[in-house]
Amino acid sequence: MIHTDICIVGAGPVGLFAVFEAGLLKMRCHLIDALPQIGGQLSEIYPQKPIYDIPGYPTVNAQELVDNLRKQIDPFHPTFTLGERVEKLERQEDKSFIVTTSDQTQIHCKVVVIAGGLGCFEPRKPAVERLEEFEGRGVAYMVKNPETFRDKNIVLAGGGDSALDWTIFLSDVAKKVTLVHRGETFRGAPDSAEKVFHLAQEGKINLILKSNVTKINGNGVLNEVTITGNDSSEFTMEADYLIPLFGLSPKLGPIADWGLNIEKSAIQVNTFDYSTNVEGIFAIGDINTYPGKLKLILCGFHEAALMCQSAFKYVYPDQKLSFKYTTVNGINEF
Repeated sequence: MIHTDICIVGAGPVGLFAVFEAGLLKMRCHLIDALPQIGGQLSEIYPQKPIYDIPGYPTVNAQELVDNLRKQIDPFHPTFTLGERVEKLERQEDKSFIVTTSDQTQIHCKVVVIAGGLGCFEPRKPAVERLEEFEGRGVAYMVKNPETFRDKNIVLAGGGDSALDWTIFLSDVAKKVTLVHRGETFRGAPDSAEKVFHLAQEGKINLILKSNVTKINGNGVLNEVTITGNDSSEFTMEADYLIPLFGLSPKLGPIADWGLNIEKSAIQVNTFDYSTNVEGIFAIGDINTYPGKLKLILCGFHEAALMCQSAFKYVYPDQKLSFKYTTVNGINEF
C-alpha cells in the first residue's frame, strides 16, 4: 500500500500545481490518472495547442506548460499511479481514506483531492463493425508502450494531434504505418500535418484521406481492416493493430458514487476552500462547480492554493499553519 498525505485524483495541470502548493506546506502527494502520462487533456488531446491566459506567458505550448509544471514540483518528490482508474474510496476509523484503483493499487491518505478535469476520460469509439470484439486483441485506443508496435503493420484512424503525433513517431518503429482520415485536412498542428504529408510523399507511411475504417476481421486477433472511401469504394488491407484516435469522452465515473453533491456532472464545492460536502474531500479545476465558476486553468491554480490551506489541518491537526512567501524564502526552505 502507498502511504501519502494527499491523494490527488487527476494529473492534469491543476492537479500538478496542487502538488506545488502542498509541498510548500510540507505535505506529500500521490497522483492517480487513468491516462498513461501526466498532463490530462493538454497532453492527451492537444499537446501542441497554444495557451494564452497563463500569467507571465504571452503564449505557452500546452505540453511545454505540463513539462514546466513537472519541473516545478520535482523538488517535492510526488509519486504517481498512471494508466489506472480510481474505482473505490473507503473511509477509515481514523477518518483517513483508502483509495483503490482498477488495478487494485491502494493509496492510504489523509485528504483526497479530485482534480480530474472533466472527469475520467474514456475513448470515443468510431462506428466500426466488430470493434469491441477485438479490443485488447489488436484494437488499442492509446499508445501506452510504443515498443508493442515495433515491426508491426499499424493502421491509425483520426485527424487530430494524437493521430498526427503517433503517426510520425510510429513511422520509425512499426513495419508499416497507415493513417486513415475522413477529411482532406487535419485538425492538429499545421507543423505536424506537414510532417505527415512529407512522410507520405517519401513513402514512409500510407496516407488515406476522405476515408474511414468501417470493418475489422481476424481469427482471435486482428489481421485485417476494411477501409471505405467517401465515394463508397472499399478495400481491405492487412493490419496487426488498429488505433482509433478520435479524442476522449469525459465521464465522472465511480466518483459519482462517493456521496458527493453533484450538479450536471460537476461536484459542488464551498468557495472558501473548495471543499465538498464530504469532510476531507476537495474538488478543484473543471470538475467542480459553484456560482460564477470559470473553467480556466488559472482559476484552477487559485483553487489549488486555497484548498491546500484547509487540507493542512487534516494532515497536521496539531500544528498551526504559518503562511510564508516563496519570494522571500525560496523553495528549498519549505
